[in-house]
Amino acid sequence: MNRTRIQDQVNVLGGPLLACSYAPLTGFFRTGCCETAADDAGRHVVCVKVTADFLEFSARRGNDLTTPRPQFRFAGLKPGDRWCLCAARWLEACEAGVAPPVILAATHRSALEIINLDLLRRHALDA
Repeated sequence: MNRTRIQDQVNVLGGPLLACSYAPLTGFFRTGCCETAADDAGRHVVCVKVTADFLEFSARRGNDLTTPRPQFRFAGLKPGDRWCLCAARWLEACEAGVAPPVILAATHRSALEIINLDLLRRHALDA
C-alpha cells in the first residue's frame, strides 16, 4: 500500500487535515480522516455531513449508503452522519442540486483537482 502518513496530509485550506468522523468510522483507510493515496482510485477526500436528499441521490446512482454491510463493518449512514465522499460524486451531487454540506478543514486538498475551492466554500459548514 502506498500510503502517506496522516500528519503529511493537508486540507483544502492549507492546514492540517482534521478528522471527519470516528462514528461512523470513515475514510478510504477507515482512519476517521479523508486521507488519500495512490491506491484510493475513488478519491474519498470530501468530508460531508450527509443529508436525506444526498443519500437518496447516491442510492439512485447505484451506491446505497444507508444499508448496513456488516461484512465491511459498515452500519449504514443516516442524515447527519459525517462521511468521506468521493470528490467526483460530490461534484455530481452538486450539479444535481443535492450536494451535502462540506467540512473544509477535514477535506483533503486533492479534492481541488476536481472541485473548485469557491464551490466547496459555498457549501461549507465551517467557512
